[in-house]
Amino acid sequence: MQQTITSKLEQALSPEHLEVINESHMHNVPEGSESHFKVIIVSDEFRDKMPVARHRLVNKALEQELKGGIHALALHTLTMEEWFEKGKAPESPPCEGGGKN
Repeated sequence: MQQTITSKLEQALSPEHLEVINESHMHNVPEGSESHFKVIIVSDEFRDKMPVARHRLVNKALEQELKGGIHALALHTLTMEEWFEKGKAPESPPCEGGGKN
């Protein structure tokens, strides 16, 4: 799933920077699961777009995966200028619903 997400986002949005991080191990899922992801994507496609429009572009690219397979998807969608300004995406919070302690 991680490789599929990476490939589809590279093809759809030509990112300058892309990280697809499997965070399933932070949740109460079977070992080796690929169901919870954090995506950090920097693309010129996001220029002059509000966050909801950026997320829609990502969701469209991952439409099939979001119908089944991906349980949670944290999106950090940035332009190159925003990426240089922020430098990194925030850490994901601990799972609140049945997560591992």
